[in-house]
Amino acid sequence: MTKKIVKIVFLMSFLSLFLFLYLKNFNVKESKIEKILPEEETVYNSNILQDVNYTSKDTRGNEYIIKALKGEIDFSDNNIIYLTNVSALIKLKNSKNIRINSDFGKYNTINNNTIFSQNVIVNYLDNKIISEYLDFSIKRNSMIISRNVVYTNLENILKADVVEVDIKTKDTKIFMYENNKKVKIKSKN
Repeated sequence: MTKKIVKIVFLMSFLSLFLFLYLKNFNVKESKIEKILPEEETVYNSNILQDVNYTSKDTRGNEYIIKALKGEIDFSDNNIIYLTNVSALIKLKNSKNIRINSDFGKYNTINNNTIFSQNVIVNYLDNKIISEYLDFSIKRNSMIISRNVVYTNLENILKADVVEVDIKTKDTKIFMYENNKKVKIKSKN
């Protein structure tokens, strides 16, 4: 019987030692996991960018600079960035600069096309255009301004549905969507 007791005591001590070492190592691994997880979360936290700034030039030497307080990358198309509190500057080689501000924007990092929306303000020379929507394309060389458009200069105030500006030639088209409606022009004098 003494051999049996010795075997049982030996087996119990071995199991106790094994259990002790296993639990000690398990706790260490668990604490390592807790330390690693917070670091990984900060690396892959979100798709939001602060103080966004993009600059590009076309073949004619015109420069396009767009800035925003915040940008959010579209998960379905990472070339699209949704912007908040947007300001843009178009530096034309043979003309004066055009400034654009808006509450929101949608910027394509591949072709620089930008849609400005809500409280859009365009300033060029002594001209100011206020609207709710602007579609800007470097490839088309155009700005299409629409939705509650108010165009003012030193002499006139004009209300229309759409103002299209060719950036290259500076040609401007002002019109209404419906043929029976007319552009409203009021003289400041």
